[in-house]
Amino acid sequence: MDWLNYHHLRYFYVVAKQGSLAAAASQLRISPPAISEQIRELEAALGERLFRREGRTNKLTDAGQVVFGFAEEIFALGHELASALKQRPGLRTLRVQVGIVDSFPKLLANEILRPLFSLSQAVHVICHEGKLEDLLQQLAVHRLDIVLADEPASSSVKFQCANHLLGESDTTFCADRRLAAQLKGTFPKALQDAPAFLPAGNTPFRRALEAWFRANHIQPRVVAEFEDLALMKVMAAEGRGFIAVPTVAAREAIGRYGFREIGRAKRCTIQFHAVTAERRIVHPAVPLLTSKARMDLF
Repeated sequence: MDWLNYHHLRYFYVVAKQGSLAAAASQLRISPPAISEQIRELEAALGERLFRREGRTNKLTDAGQVVFGFAEEIFALGHELASALKQRPGLRTLRVQVGIVDSFPKLLANEILRPLFSLSQAVHVICHEGKLEDLLQQLAVHRLDIVLADEPASSSVKFQCANHLLGESDTTFCADRRLAAQLKGTFPKALQDAPAFLPAGNTPFRRALEAWFRANHIQPRVVAEFEDLALMKVMAAEGRGFIAVPTVAAREAIGRYGFREIGRAKRCTIQFHAVTAERRIVHPAVPLLTSKARMDLF
């Protein structure tokens, strides 16, 4: 295919967004048969089926997911082009689609993304939170530029991706000022039977903590478990339990929530990764974020 018909791509994009020909026809003010014909021509040009029928809705095929991801970028760039011409030259916005695994410390994610907002170029950062598997699926179809994770993508994933180790951190235990004063005895023995707020059991950080507890013959009294680590910190600030945070994010957590440090476990470590799809053209934000994180945070 030497040339892409962008009218056809636009019709495809609207149908994909609306989920049906009827809804797309209403938005575009074109008859459903006319849209259907345009999509067939696009499929013929691309050599791939883009939709499959499920009841009354049109679901994207795997190829359709890929085309939809590119179509979003193409029409977003077109919008930016029109906006830039209405304002002034050189105003193109750098769009960065970031996936953040829900168990990834949000304070650390904030530090990793911070360099983007110091660029002279205007930026538009879109953050998506979810499970690693779901985010990798979006990365595979180019809906994400980078995924921040607390474990690398498995070698079993069905697309070519690259794991970038950002760094490794040990663990700091902390709590509200009053609870920390009660637990300030011999560390780590002071944590025995102490009230604990812990990450959810299916996360790499929780597994690292459990291994460290066993190695030190400590069994805390688990009061609550959290998938949302930001909520865990908010509730821990009321003194109901101690928490563990990666040391790389501990100073920010202590300053923001008023915690006091109980002790530091240098043998309880967790790694942090950035995952990207292997592409011929690398998004300019990727090397910026990975290099700055390695130099400044770890």
